[in-house]
Amino acid sequence: MHVFVTGGTGTIGSAVVAELLGNGHTVLALARSDGSAQALESAGAKVLRGGLADLDVLRSGAAQCDGVISLAFGRDYSSPDALARAITEESAALAALGQELIGTDRPIVTVSGTPWVPGRASTEDDPLPTDGPVGGRGRSVTALLDLASNGLRSMAVRMPRTVHNEGQGGFAGLLADAARRTGVAGYPGDGTQRWPAVHALDAAVLLRLVLESAPAGTSWHAVADEGDAVRDIATVVGRRLGLPVEEVPQEAFGPFGPIFAMDQPASSAHTRSALGWQPTHPSLLDDLENIQP
Repeated sequence: MHVFVTGGTGTIGSAVVAELLGNGHTVLALARSDGSAQALESAGAKVLRGGLADLDVLRSGAAQCDGVISLAFGRDYSSPDALARAITEESAALAALGQELIGTDRPIVTVSGTPWVPGRASTEDDPLPTDGPVGGRGRSVTALLDLASNGLRSMAVRMPRTVHNEGQGGFAGLLADAARRTGVAGYPGDGTQRWPAVHALDAAVLLRLVLESAPAGTSWHAVADEGDAVRDIATVVGRRLGLPVEEVPQEAFGPFGPIFAMDQPASSAHTRSALGWQPTHPSLLDDLENIQP
């Protein structure tokens, strides 16, 4: 399969490109910068120059390929407005990709976060939230899945709060970045709230499996660790960086503060059973041992 990939140089995307190329697929990858283009070409992908806001470029990439994996998302999370802009940009991109592929029966896989459900681990059957700081993302992913009735094999892979590799990435990576910046390995609330996690290399395998064989209109959970206590995550971060571990106000984490404070474990039991996906790489707490001072 010739696959169009956006976000192919990120923590997840670089692993996905390698996973696809290593399993007999070819890749056309979106690249906004010379550095991204060079990295993608070095990995063995062909490059299509443009950014996520270049909707005509996205349509062209989708039209040239047998399937799409859409991973690109803005990197500015400094304020609620910045996060909202990233969600709006992603929503427009997904709509353009979906409309280009209607009636072709080609696959398109996008990503979102796992939902949170009070009192239990969320499952693949739980709906995505459509309100709150990331509600717009839930609405755009749901709209793409709804196109499955129009001759499009659209699927969503829900990523946990931390997708990690070599101690970097996801919410745990943001905790480590904040610790370096403030001198405290902080966590919101009492720290007993749980975050799910997955190694990027395991997530890449699932994205490939979904692209290859998942039914239209379905959602899947890329969850290896059902829920690690945030205080345990911060404890490893603090030890690796030589910093004190303390509770800090959730406001210190900007627009992600309310999400960071939630207890949000997630299950992948159905995903493992239905697709035969089995994570094999290090857990989050083990992988965080790779953090460098």
